[in-house]
Amino acid sequence: MEIAISARAASRELGRASTANKNMALLTMAQLLDRNRDEIEARNLQDLENARVSGIEKRLVDRLVFGKKKIDSRIMALEAIAELEDPVGDIGEMIRMPNGISVGRMRVPIGVIAMVYESRPHVTVNAGALCLKSGNAVVLRGGSEVINTNRYLGDLWTMALEEAGLPAESIQVIQTTDRAAVRALLEMERYIDLVIPRGGEGLIRTVLEISKIPVIKHFYGICHVFVDGTADLEMALNICVDSKAYAPEVCNAAETFLVAESVANEFLPRLLKAMGRHGVEVRGCERSMRLNTGIKEAVDADWSAEYLDLVVSVKVVKDVHDAVNHINRYGSGHTESIVSNSFDSIGAFLQGVDSGVLVVNASTMFCDGSELGMGAEIGISTDKIHARGPMGIEDLTTYKNLVIGSGNVMGDLRWE
Repeated sequence: MEIAISARAASRELGRASTANKNMALLTMAQLLDRNRDEIEARNLQDLENARVSGIEKRLVDRLVFGKKKIDSRIMALEAIAELEDPVGDIGEMIRMPNGISVGRMRVPIGVIAMVYESRPHVTVNAGALCLKSGNAVVLRGGSEVINTNRYLGDLWTMALEEAGLPAESIQVIQTTDRAAVRALLEMERYIDLVIPRGGEGLIRTVLEISKIPVIKHFYGICHVFVDGTADLEMALNICVDSKAYAPEVCNAAETFLVAESVANEFLPRLLKAMGRHGVEVRGCERSMRLNTGIKEAVDADWSAEYLDLVVSVKVVKDVHDAVNHINRYGSGHTESIVSNSFDSIGAFLQGVDSGVLVVNASTMFCDGSELGMGAEIGISTDKIHARGPMGIEDLTTYKNLVIGSGNVMGDLRWE
């Protein structure tokens, strides 16, 4: 595939590019988004109409929207990423060894990254920006349902790169919607170094089955909020509502609330009333149902369900240890929150839960690159190697080992 071959060539040049040139491309892209709002929204409206005609359900159509608010937020993200320190070329502390050499590591780009994703066109901006700042070329293959928006955003990236004096092939959007292109891309291990899929479980499993290239999984988010027996219950209520109802369609939305039995009788009625006020369907354990006959009974499948909708499961647990066991059994290693005023409970939660992001006394919504100072994230990895949780520019680099001496040799051989 010519795109992958040209991306490899571009990556060699981009990896040596100055921070100033990379930042120029980022800020130029921000200006282009601002100047071309009308055309972006027109392309996006075309995609939205095509999606409705094809029968895509409304909650999925909503993920395709790239209007004024999205454009504004992407401009802010581009400007924030331009402000970040450039990790490329950074050398960690050199350590002097007893044998006289000094050793250290230098941050370098991974090379060429392929993004395979569905729905959200803002990924075209985020992935391009983060890969560019970290010195990586990127090949972007978005979903067919938003092809018109993505093609135009790809054209804007080309203009931004050229204006900054960088190879236009550094950020490329695959133009075809043919699924055969994805298979071909995932077999280009000679030219592509890493694949990052973003989308539903079906997409990610397909990529894993086909790819000959290492894959970092942005898998499903079965996220929990645990309300400890020592929690400030007003705080807990606000956190639960925000974690579920603020943006139920995103991967870091809470799907299960776990409530310590010592506060269940007091807290659950308030929680269930709040969920009803926000239109959230609740599926509860037996004890939850006794406190509110209007909720549905949770079955075992509910504890491992990623609803991505206004649905949540609720379970009463004995204590933090019971909560940890539940999360480790049913969770997906994404994002978990504890609401507690006990250092012991918080410590047990942080030590015991095996997830990429752990939140204390705050909403799961804060598992977000922009909120964590990354400008944006290219994905939220549920893997443990090489990156975990929200991935920013440092996670898109690897390293070279440096060995620096002053004529040091291993033996006493002489050239004479």
